[in-house]
Amino acid sequence: MELVADILLVSGALGAGFYCFVLARRLTRFNDLESGVGGAVAVLSAQVDDLTRTLAAAQKSAGVSSSSLTELTERAEDVAKRLELMVASMHDLPPQHPIPEPTPPSQEPVFSRRMMQSGSSR
Repeated sequence: MELVADILLVSGALGAGFYCFVLARRLTRFNDLESGVGGAVAVLSAQVDDLTRTLAAAQKSAGVSSSSLTELTERAEDVAKRLELMVASMHDLPPQHPIPEPTPPSQEPVFSRRMMQSGSSR
């Protein structure tokens, strides 16, 4: 009976060793930097770094654009105020030239001559 137990124990140990060998090969392929998950993680990490740099540049550009737009808006408001004052002051000035009254159309008939074309007779 001890012999059967020893044989079963040795066969179990060999089976466990073979199972560990297979798992080790699968884990090596899984972590391979070229084709496995390790490669995908490396690629994604590089993409995250690129996106972080792009986002920082976009935020910087947006900040510059925002400050420039704010400055231009303030200048436009100042110019609009000055234009409103100028237009308001123009209402106080007398007109330079009097506006002529429109003349009513004359009641006299208007005659016009037509030139006769050569070769045509009436």
